[in-house]
Amino acid sequence: MIGCECAVCRSTDPRDRRTRTSILIEFQPGTSNAEPEPGAVNREPGTTGRFSILVDTSTDLRAQALDNGVKRVDAILFTHSHADHIMGLDEVRRFNLVQRSAMPCFADARTTAELKRAFWYIFQDGPATGGGIPQISLFEIGGPFMLGGVEIIPVPLMHGPRRILGFRVGSFAYLTDCSLIPDESWPLLEGVRLLVLDALRHRPHPTHLTVAQALEVVTRMAPERAYFTHICHDLSHAETCARLPTGVELAYDGLVLELP
Repeated sequence: MIGCECAVCRSTDPRDRRTRTSILIEFQPGTSNAEPEPGAVNREPGTTGRFSILVDTSTDLRAQALDNGVKRVDAILFTHSHADHIMGLDEVRRFNLVQRSAMPCFADARTTAELKRAFWYIFQDGPATGGGIPQISLFEIGGPFMLGGVEIIPVPLMHGPRRILGFRVGSFAYLTDCSLIPDESWPLLEGVRLLVLDALRHRPHPTHLTVAQALEVVTRMAPERAYFTHICHDLSHAETCARLPTGVELAYDGLVLELP
């Protein structure tokens, strides 16, 4: 936190230095008989390399990409349009240049509209003015769809009074900025083995789960492993992890999780 002298903000543990919440999902491109929605992305047969899906363009996207050696992004999913989750969108222009293609981006109806308003210069009609304008192909999510031959399942969540999206890919679920999982979303999460879940702090918050509330979700969902994200400076990494049950940890910048 800017100007803060608390123990976490002064910590020398690198896991206590946290940039804005985002993840990169990588997998070998697969094949599927399912019919993709318009705008779905699949690499050409025989293409080598992994397929990379970025979830949210955080304010810190440039630094995160440099720190983690991210050189390619094939598609972007948006959970919602709060500033910390979208304000790195301008950095996509570098991926456009390297990959020589527009970036497919997927969001719900409200987020789509708010991206167009916040980044009007990207989506304006007519010729773009100025240099370095990101090339974005924006698609509205209407249900499960295919990317890289795998199914992306949007999971409705409540972020305070606002309805946003989490995502499930195979047996992995990513549920950030969450204060409540609606009843209709629980069936979408059956069989999840690896969970990344919002857990802001111990004190109650109107738009985020507390650590205790997140643990209740973990108990009900019963994944093999769970990692808490969107962590504020109230939580020291080492001290908090020491008090969490087996199989549950705080996530940290640069964490890599593998799942067959």
